[in-house]
Amino acid sequence: MRASQDLQSVTLERGLGLKEAVALNMIDMVGIGPFIVIPLVVKAMGGPQAIIAWIAGAALSLVDGFVWSELGAAMPRAGGSYFFLREAYGPARWGKAMAFLFIWQTMFQAPLVVASGAIGFAQYFTCLVPLSGPGEKVVSALLVALLVTLLYRRITTIGKLSLLLWAGVLCTLVWLIWDGATHVETRLAFGFPAGAWDLSWVFFVGLGHATMETIYTYLGYYNVCQLGGEVKEPKRNIPRSIFISIAGIAILYLAMQISILGVVPWKEIAESPFVVSTFVEQIHGEGAASIATVLILWIAFASLFSALLGYSRIPYAATTDGTFFSPFGRLHPTKHFPHVLLLFLGAAALLFSLLFRLTDVIKAILAMRILVQFMGQAAGVMLLRRRWPSEKLPFKMWLYPLPAILAFLAWGAIFISTGRMFMLTGIGVMLAGIIVFALRARYLNEWPFETVRGE
Repeated sequence: MRASQDLQSVTLERGLGLKEAVALNMIDMVGIGPFIVIPLVVKAMGGPQAIIAWIAGAALSLVDGFVWSELGAAMPRAGGSYFFLREAYGPARWGKAMAFLFIWQTMFQAPLVVASGAIGFAQYFTCLVPLSGPGEKVVSALLVALLVTLLYRRITTIGKLSLLLWAGVLCTLVWLIWDGATHVETRLAFGFPAGAWDLSWVFFVGLGHATMETIYTYLGYYNVCQLGGEVKEPKRNIPRSIFISIAGIAILYLAMQISILGVVPWKEIAESPFVVSTFVEQIHGEGAASIATVLILWIAFASLFSALLGYSRIPYAATTDGTFFSPFGRLHPTKHFPHVLLLFLGAAALLFSLLFRLTDVIKAILAMRILVQFMGQAAGVMLLRRRWPSEKLPFKMWLYPLPAILAFLAWGAIFISTGRMFMLTGIGVMLAGIIVFALRARYLNEWPFETVRGE
């Protein structure tokens, strides 16, 4: 009863404008990811033609961005996908099940996302300070604890912090791109090996695996949707922030990829665990490489800051809707944010960062999210168009329904590219969620068991 009163008396504050929304999206997107996966992408593609995988990741983000923009503008509430899936599939029946499954998988994959960034941060930190395995785990755990401490404050303060963090991200990327542009050698950047453009099944298998890695680095363009209840003029600012973020990051990624390929031979890139530090060292020497490493760690920290902020608002939405444990819906009495949920996700992320390896975490994240969230939303937006009148959709995707169909098919291909073990993991988590939902519905005499219990 007390939790219900707390939820009614304290509300989220709309304190994020367009620039803050763009900053939070972009710092979520640009984390440690691109600096870790560049070697993996080049190795999977076998040469500078790896640039195609970055373009493919941007294209998928763009078509999926139309889905998020239409849903986010129509339902600007904390929790994003929870309400999108619930309304698209019908709040009384299948929508309730889909929304529950989304929260279920979020409680697993959200801490995994933060853990993946923390593990990557710790690995890159060893470029500055040599550490053993246990030492890396200590660094990742301390990082998660620091993130929770900084996020334990009101949204207007966080918005200002996001602008500061984004300034560091932008300056670092501009420096790296400028360095590459002024030292690039076209024979390296475009020195394609023999058979690079042989469009056989081997090429497309490699492209699938490489795109799976690049799409991981684009994830976050929708972060503003999870913060929809705290965005000013959300019907305009949510779609704008999504497309600005995707376009800006795509340009930065492509420029950075070409810059690095134009300085470091692609075979060396494919085997380098600290590719950006290697890139800067070849241009300016060891001292500058250390500075570059520090700046990359700044980027990684900024991304995790934004990601944990967004995830801390998702299960909160389900608690206010009465479908999740009420303690997670409690807002801080003066700072007005879901503090219990933030602490829980931070603790889980800290634990996962101590238990798992980075390569496995990346595939697990994608496998768990694709079926319910990404493919579910792509199909759901088409169902919503049939259920809701046009005036309830302030933003409508261009060339409907083509972007939604393309997003659905592309996400299906990425799901297959994660591999059999991770596909089964994703399906297993979803099936476990279905069982828990059914047991809960049976106990509470809710759909689909209300008629059975009522007899």
